[in-house]
Amino acid sequence: MSDTNQVASQPDRQQDRQQDQQMQRAALPAVDVYEDESGITVLADMPGVPKEALEIKVEGDALSIEGPVQPSTPEGLEAVYAELRIGRFRRTFALSRELDTARIDAGLKDGVLTLRIPKMEHAQPRRIQVNAG
Repeated sequence: MSDTNQVASQPDRQQDRQQDQQMQRAALPAVDVYEDESGITVLADMPGVPKEALEIKVEGDALSIEGPVQPSTPEGLEAVYAELRIGRFRRTFALSRELDTARIDAGLKDGVLTLRIPKMEHAQPRRIQVNAG
């Protein structure tokens, strides 16, 4: 390989590294988790993430939520100053095996992602009737 090719490839590698770093950088969304007898509810603040770009994945016992922030700017205007610039939100949770990941229900409203994860039937409390002798 000639010196010219090596010099030309260094900026390319540097640009690739910068793109990789930008892809990996993400903010953790603030999350509240509530549990009741039938399952858990996860509320995650993800302002600026459109529903179409939101990725929710379950791999094994891990639940991942991720999405790019796409702030809305009024037409014809350009942001001159912004105090917070987040490229994306990303968070992963370890799930209990008692949760039924095949029945997760998800909704996004006003920048808040709501996930409802029910417990498996065998993990839900049940009342046992006692019969008279």
